[in-house]
Amino acid sequence: MDFLLSGAAACGACLFTNPLEVVKTRMQLQGELRRRGSYQVHYRNVFHAFYTIGKVDGLAGLQKGLAPGLVYQFCMNGVRLGSYAVIETSGYIESGGRVSAVKSTAAGALAGVVGAVMGSPVYLVKTHLQSQSTSSIAVGHQYKHRDMFHALSAIHKEHGIMGLWRGSSAAVPRVSIGSAAQLSTFSASKELVEDLQLFAENSWLIALSAGMISSVVVVLAMTPFDVVSTRLYNQPVDPSGKGQLYRGFADCFSKALKKEGVAGLYKGIGASYFRLGPHTILSLLFWNELRRFYQNHS
Repeated sequence: MDFLLSGAAACGACLFTNPLEVVKTRMQLQGELRRRGSYQVHYRNVFHAFYTIGKVDGLAGLQKGLAPGLVYQFCMNGVRLGSYAVIETSGYIESGGRVSAVKSTAAGALAGVVGAVMGSPVYLVKTHLQSQSTSSIAVGHQYKHRDMFHALSAIHKEHGIMGLWRGSSAAVPRVSIGSAAQLSTFSASKELVEDLQLFAENSWLIALSAGMISSVVVVLAMTPFDVVSTRLYNQPVDPSGKGQLYRGFADCFSKALKKEGVAGLYKGIGASYFRLGPHTILSLLFWNELRRFYQNHS
């Protein structure tokens, strides 16, 4: 039940934040391996990107990749949050009756690794679909998938079963670091807010406040890995399935840093917060409240 409730909570958040995921993906691919000023800027900021995509690609363009996004959230966060819930319920993350920063971080990272590996194929497809756009505002490599099932079938047919896990070398550090930052911060923040007695006992505002604190930490820790992950997943590949721009996570990270500087690794951070912030807050709030509701009525 922990896994099902966790997946449902993440899907609920995804419905609201998927348009921002489209914006974030486009901004992270814009100017890939190009120095500032040497490429055309289609998306000046998150608001301009939102307007441009809606105007050129239509409102449906802002919900591209929703189907694989929902599947990804249910699988990845179902496993990630569900695993963490089991570990938390067992009392592992506590030390002397208080949340241990080291234990909660380790538990969050471990849960993230498992979730990232399981969700990698649909994240790959989601990235391909969300980068697709009208040629006048296109950024990054443009795959020609019709939908999620066509994409999975085409990738499997051309590159085999392992082709579906292309880019997972970036997904594992991305999700494990993000998960460690998110869950450890959420557990510690929730405990802190409860100690301060700002709200009534068991109030949903406690989880909301903890989620808001956690969202800031997640975005700062996760954005460089998110940029690398997006580019690895979206890069063109040769007939053997080998990436034509990057050899792997370390190569992509170093090339982006060399060509675009530190700012390149934080490209689209505004869009990242507008997407990851609300998603973190909503998914943790839904997760906390669904678990509490189930525990009270089971």
